[in-house]
Amino acid sequence: MTADSVQSLIDQLHEEAAMDRPTAETPDVGIVMGSDSDLPTMAGGQGKRPGATVALGDELGFDEQTDYTDAPEARFTFETFVVSAHRTPELMYAYAETAADRGIDVIIAGAGGKSADLPNMTASIAYPLPVIGVPVQEKSVDSVIGMPQGAPITAVDAGKSFNAALSAAQILARQYPELEERLVAYHQGLQEDVGDVSRDLHELGTPGFKDEYWDEDD
Repeated sequence: MTADSVQSLIDQLHEEAAMDRPTAETPDVGIVMGSDSDLPTMAGGQGKRPGATVALGDELGFDEQTDYTDAPEARFTFETFVVSAHRTPELMYAYAETAADRGIDVIIAGAGGKSADLPNMTASIAYPLPVIGVPVQEKSVDSVIGMPQGAPITAVDAGKSFNAALSAAQILARQYPELEERLVAYHQGLQEDVGDVSRDLHELGTPGFKDEYWDEDD
């Protein structure tokens, strides 16, 4: 038996899929995770490295869309759901099955534990929509990448949902030159940072660089 809260989400997804809204008003990227305990990895915070939502929002100018019928002003948007493969398989199926009709172009799916099935199952159901899997823990890697021939999934290393978001943006950028420009600008910023650090290290010398950049506890 499906819980009322889960059934309401399933019904909502199917209703949204039937709306046929303009592409510019629907989320471009869907982020799903098996549990809200995965959120520090998928979003960042709580001692974790920056996650997918930081890459999309802070670095690439996406807005998070929380109301399907009321899109943010930003041209590129993403949405976020908790969709457990084991506890709410009906919801997982509904999300993956309706994603394309709801306007989603790429899905980022994260899950932890040894049975991290959400990315794999989502990829199978949403096919041919591209799905990027994020193993939330090291022990999740084999499960996420262990797809048979003919059932593709793209995956990043454990915990690196930030890179998953960049990969999702790269896929979208083949269609949207504006997004390609944002990706190039982000990469150039990384290059500038390396160049500045390299010059400072060379000109200050190692002791001076440590005094300038390192905390006293390092």
